[in-house]
Amino acid sequence: MNAAINKYAHHDDAVFIDEFSHPAVNSMIHEMRQAKVHAGIFLHTPLEELRKAFWKKFILIRAGGGLVRNEKGEVLFMFRRGKWDLPKGKQDDGETLEACAVREVKEETGLKEISLEKPLLVTWHTYDDSGKHILKETHWFTMRAAGDQALLPQQEEQITELRWVGKKDFPTMLSNTFPSIVDVIRTVAG
Repeated sequence: MNAAINKYAHHDDAVFIDEFSHPAVNSMIHEMRQAKVHAGIFLHTPLEELRKAFWKKFILIRAGGGLVRNEKGEVLFMFRRGKWDLPKGKQDDGETLEACAVREVKEETGLKEISLEKPLLVTWHTYDDSGKHILKETHWFTMRAAGDQALLPQQEEQITELRWVGKKDFPTMLSNTFPSIVDVIRTVAG
């Protein structure tokens, strides 16, 4: 096992499996539902064989999201369902990921004037919805909000607060967020 994986494999909140079988895939999915588990590591080559076996168990949903900065360089965070998050949402049929990201940011934040800058990264996370396993592939983009615009949290999406946050306050937000959001912020915060 390489050093990069080894440092995660022995954490109390991680599940490590190096056996490839359909029961092992099911076991990983089961373990990942436990509240105390925050990471799952599957070690198998060829990787494509593992990916196909694992992904067969999920419905793939593509989404677009935005890391939005204002003219001061602050990042827009939103508070939803007890966690700090970034605006993102499901891609509609026939919609590009770029258009999806811009639409979702506008809908969830009330911003009217935003410009798409560039692709940032892709994150993956899983959840269950009505008994089905969902694998969400989110394509993140950097965006810029023009001027001093009013913010309006989308209440239908259970967004209760929107806040512009400077780099010095990122640790506070990241202490109560999702691992994929930490990944997004780390790509721009260094």
